[in-house]
Amino acid sequence: MSDAFADRVRSPSDPATTIFEISPSDTTDLVAVTTAVNVATSGTLRITTPEGMTSDVFVSAGHVFPIRARRVWTTGTSATGIRGLA
Repeated sequence: MSDAFADRVRSPSDPATTIFEISPSDTTDLVAVTTAVNVATSGTLRITTPEGMTSDVFVSAGHVFPIRARRVWTTGTSATGIRGLA
């Protein structure tokens, strides 16, 4: 299949090209930094940004929440069915 955008340099505002399941962890970073997250059930995510800031955010089920995260913590996270978009 041809992809007209394959040679284009990606920016953080581009649509995601990868979706992966996130298992929250207090010790392990994600396999990739996200550009957004999606959850199956609404709740709080405790995330760490690529720059090292850790904070809690509320995410509604079924919505794409644009955030760059390198870790989603077990402690402080109540949302479930978490997917990372990158």
